[in-house]
Amino acid sequence: MAQKGSDDKQFSRRDFLKTTGVATGGIIGGSLLGGFVGYNLDDGDTASDTSGENKGEGAADGSAENPGRIFFHNDAQFETISQAMERIYPEDDMGPGAIKLGAPYFLDMQLAGAYGNNSKEYMKGPFYEGEPTQGYQSRLTRAELFTLGIERLDTEANEAFDDDFSKLDGEDMDEVLTRFQKGEADMGVPPATAKSEDFFNLLRSATIEGVYCDPMYRGNRGMEGWKMKQFPGHQHQYIDKIDSGEFEDIKPQSLYGGKS
Repeated sequence: MAQKGSDDKQFSRRDFLKTTGVATGGIIGGSLLGGFVGYNLDDGDTASDTSGENKGEGAADGSAENPGRIFFHNDAQFETISQAMERIYPEDDMGPGAIKLGAPYFLDMQLAGAYGNNSKEYMKGPFYEGEPTQGYQSRLTRAELFTLGIERLDTEANEAFDDDFSKLDGEDMDEVLTRFQKGEADMGVPPATAKSEDFFNLLRSATIEGVYCDPMYRGNRGMEGWKMKQFPGHQHQYIDKIDSGEFEDIKPQSLYGGKS
């Protein structure tokens, strides 16, 4: 897989941070991010431009950054999904990646609640295979789809590289993720039940949402995601800034009142 130089990688991350209209904590459309595995913003059908050695650390350990898990009770499953999120939003010289920003813990919290249980959506039959334009149409809840997707990530990894997904190097992880992105991975169930591209799109959206959410949702640790975008967070007012006549670098503030 072709590797870009460090300047190209840095530009890709900076260009993404400055130009995307990511609504903090909102739903991120797959078309907005294109093929954002390894933050490759040029080709929606390709995966990583990052180093094959770039793997996140500390996802499932007992470090001080571990706030405890609600949905994921299996360390191996949590490590798999954490490493997949890290490949979508990897750490580099521009800032931390998905793991250090707490995105896996954001997903853990979401899957344990209404998002994971599809509580606000109609989930009764009859079930038909959805059209590509309809997005996620699975009869499975998101919690069930993520559980299945994690299992299939390991299955694909073992079939291709004889090891679990979390133990692969970065380039091999990207190859597996690209198969899911293109809908080429076998989910082990009929397409009307679940498609690999649906799992990948949900994973990609959850990763970006976890990176840029308010820290009260357990992602965006230290508001570092906001800092990279120079987003001020949830300020109570800007009245004292309006008449200054000069640009001010405002420190971000969280909904719960925390400041960076």
